[in-house]
Order: sequence, then structure tokens, then C-alpha cells
Amino acid sequence: MKFILLTCVFCVALAAPQIQNPILITRDDRVDNGDGTFNYAFETENGIAVQAAGVRGALGQANIQGVYSYPLPDGSGVIEVRYVADENGYRAESPFLPPTPAHVPELLRIAAEQRAAGITFE
Repeated sequence: MKFILLTCVFCVALAAPQIQNPILITRDDRVDNGDGTFNYAFETENGIAVQAAGVRGALGQANIQGVYSYPLPDGSGVIEVRYVADENGYRAESPFLPPTPAHVPELLRIAAEQRAAGITFE
């Protein structure tokens, strides 16, 4: 769910009209095999880059591995985020992301115990 939201926000930001200074897309490669496998790569002239590949997962979902990057506003470097979205959820890695709070693993353990006991909240 987080991946879908992140992708939607990114697509909206990328698709927003740039009336005064249009940013050219310098690379646009897409392959959709129609069986749940795909890959794509986009790059823009201002340094934004996105790549992802998807394969069918054991539960019928698309397992996605990807990376996106963009330059820092002050020009001092590039932010890069690598991610995986699969049956275990969305996991992103980057030195620019804040660390996971210490209590989160304990909350995840409790949630797993509740699911195993048949306790769900819908």
C-alpha cells in the first residue's frame, strides 16, 4: 500500500506541468510482458532517475525491486533510495531515510502474534 501511494505521489510530481522551465525526459524504457513481469527506467535532464523490475510472487502479487534518485536542491549530491516491495511489504534503504524507531520491531512481533491467534482489526 505504501509503495502504491509513493508511486502515485511520485508520478503526480513527475507529471506536474513545468510551464516556465520544462524538464526533458532523456530516457524512457518500458517493458510489460503481460504476465506480471515488467521493468522500466526513466531519467530526466535535471538528474531524476527511476528504475524498477517486477516479477510474479508466490501469492500472485508483483514483487518489485527498484531504485530512484534525485539531486539535492543545493547541488551537493544525489539522494538514492533502493527498495523492495513483495509479500513482506515495502522496504526502502537509504542513508537519507530516518532510522526505524526502536519500538517498531516489538509492535510488528505483537501484530504477528495477534494474526496467528486469529485477532484482526478491519
